[in-house]
Amino acid sequence: EPQLVAFQSGSLELRGFIFKPEGAGPFPAVLYNHGSEKLPGAKPEIGNYFASRGYVLFVPHRRGQGRSPGSYIMDELATVDRGMRGQRLVELHERQLEDVVAALNYLKGVGYVDARNISVAGCSFGGIQTVLAAEKELGLRAAVPFAPAAQTWAGSLEMRGRLISAAGKATVPVFLIQAENDYDLAPSRELAKALEQSGRKYKSTIYPP
Repeated sequence: EPQLVAFQSGSLELRGFIFKPEGAGPFPAVLYNHGSEKLPGAKPEIGNYFASRGYVLFVPHRRGQGRSPGSYIMDELATVDRGMRGQRLVELHERQLEDVVAALNYLKGVGYVDARNISVAGCSFGGIQTVLAAEKELGLRAAVPFAPAAQTWAGSLEMRGRLISAAGKATVPVFLIQAENDYDLAPSRELAKALEQSGRKYKSTIYPP
């Protein structure tokens, strides 16, 4: 069973779930970024998969989602005029990135975690967070974004530009993943191009539907 934990991000005390393998460790770990869903839960299907293979999996709930206090990102986005939503989306993700960094700092301090062997992954909005985290010097081993901004890519020039910029400055190897029947495959194609042009280590795979 996952352990519910608390960690500090600025003035907010956020919550998250940690899955631990059998044994004492230290174990490699993955920080998994959930999507835009209001109630992301513990992600047991992902947590148990990684724990059974010797990895700690940490699912922090960013502000306003799941067990964490704050304003829900989609509610905040809905209050902005349509023409301003692209820029506001970027601003909200930058703010949530603070939660991801805080969660990573917490994870590094867990006694059974190998702090030198932590990767970050996530899907959809969590994929966005994963690309943004890859840009920072956070001591990560790798970043695995699943379908980053697949639903928002076409409608937000600002988010496209921010993610392409982040990919071009990636500080760790990046593995882009999407399914062939996803909303829009442009994120993987365009971000792979940015990684390639900047000489970053990366892999991009489009899986069958």
